[in-house]
Amino acid sequence: MPQHTDSKLFTEKIHHLIPLPNAFNIKNTQDLMQNLTDTPLLSCHSLASLDITNMYSNILIGETKTILTDILRQELANPQTQREILKWYDVITRQNYFTHNKDVITQHDGLAVGAPSSGLIAEMFLQHTEHKHLPHIKHKHKIINYCRYVDDILIIFDSTHTNMQQILNDFNTLHPKLQFTAEMEKDHTLNYLDISIHKTPMDINTAIYRKPTFTDTIIPYTSNHPAHHKYATVRFLYNRLNTCGLKQAEYNQELNTLHNILLHNNVFLIRCHKPPTHNLKNPTEPCTTKKKWASFTYVGRETSYITNLFKKKQN
Repeated sequence: MPQHTDSKLFTEKIHHLIPLPNAFNIKNTQDLMQNLTDTPLLSCHSLASLDITNMYSNILIGETKTILTDILRQELANPQTQREILKWYDVITRQNYFTHNKDVITQHDGLAVGAPSSGLIAEMFLQHTEHKHLPHIKHKHKIINYCRYVDDILIIFDSTHTNMQQILNDFNTLHPKLQFTAEMEKDHTLNYLDISIHKTPMDINTAIYRKPTFTDTIIPYTSNHPAHHKYATVRFLYNRLNTCGLKQAEYNQELNTLHNILLHNNVFLIRCHKPPTHNLKNPTEPCTTKKKWASFTYVGRETSYITNLFKKKQN
């Protein structure tokens, strides 16, 4: 995308001036777990997930600009600022072209996948649609919980009052450009994001979900990669294990799986060692010096030693 820098700055500016309400959004798996914990379940409740088909390419740029205009009028009193932001919006959405087989192709509608602003603009469109239509749908179908992560939606509804097909039909009439696909729970279990949600008569049990195509390959410990890259994977696996709120049986099962992954990749050498921690500066301290950046081709531990010398010199 030619306007990558402008797109990034636009996103940062909008987040600062007019942050979106995110009324139905979940941030991550931990947020999902808290959401499920706060949801009272009955035996008549069913789980299902919805997925928005080709979301980014179906977001209407012109209609979203109208939504943005209304938000600006409500949140910003300065007309000049409103005009500048709308002009900025036009620049980053109109210059949307790419090359394919040496041909330059212009995307006249929809959002560029990978552009920093695409997620924000899509959220404006989707949150406006949710605010406008969701209260009616939730009341009509007795949906007791609705949450969304980007284009993946989790719903919990009363199956004695409605069924998933009726809910899907209503969602597919929200907007001509938005089409949804649905997946129902099987054997009281639904896989959503990286969590497998199992509904019991009393509550919900969760476990880590891995797709059938999953392989237990991570960066091997003996590979010629920076150590902090290898430690990052280990940190992620242990962090997910300890923040997903798993019950003891599922926790032990996942811990065993995690250890097998590490052993398979020769990471047993660091299992008994605490991964190195980063020395974080006080975020309130203002940065008074301008940093200089340099790139080094990684050839082994020598590269890490040299780059650390530069970091110490800079500090």
